[in-house]
Amino acid sequence: MTHILHIDSSANLTTSVSRAASAKIVADLGGTVTYRDLATTPLPQIDGEWATARLSDPDTRSQSDKDSLALSDVLVSEMQAADTIVIGAPIYNFAAPASLKLWMDLVARPRVTFKYLPDGPVGLLTGRNVVVTVASGGVPVGSPSDHLTPHIKTFFGLLGITDVAVLVAKDIVP
Repeated sequence: MTHILHIDSSANLTTSVSRAASAKIVADLGGTVTYRDLATTPLPQIDGEWATARLSDPDTRSQSDKDSLALSDVLVSEMQAADTIVIGAPIYNFAAPASLKLWMDLVARPRVTFKYLPDGPVGLLTGRNVVVTVASGGVPVGSPSDHLTPHIKTFFGLLGITDVAVLVAKDIVP
């Protein structure tokens, strides 16, 4: 059975096209769903303690380091459990909403979701696919002003996920 990680990032809780489109994709796919709403359950900002802890040796981490990474560990485990990741994403000011960018920062973990080799980073989350439903009030998806789409593809490529479909939300739910 397919396990889907469904993430919504629009601050618009009632009439969001990206939310409606991502919900339709998830319903059409079927399977077990883990849902994370980045607007109704905001993630904390990363800080210096978190940044230091993520680079520390897992075998020698202090309890404080482990506490700093606890939520990040949960977010990573949600990704690791998923076969498919479905993201509802509006374009805000030409790019991803801050909530989605923060989620991305929290799950990009050296030695956990990617590793560094002499020739560059290698993703550790291969074998998954991503579907992103993108909504925009004025920036055409795929245009030179759309900085969300290339960022999403580059980000997931870092994690080893190259099967990334970007769908225009209004084509799914007009």
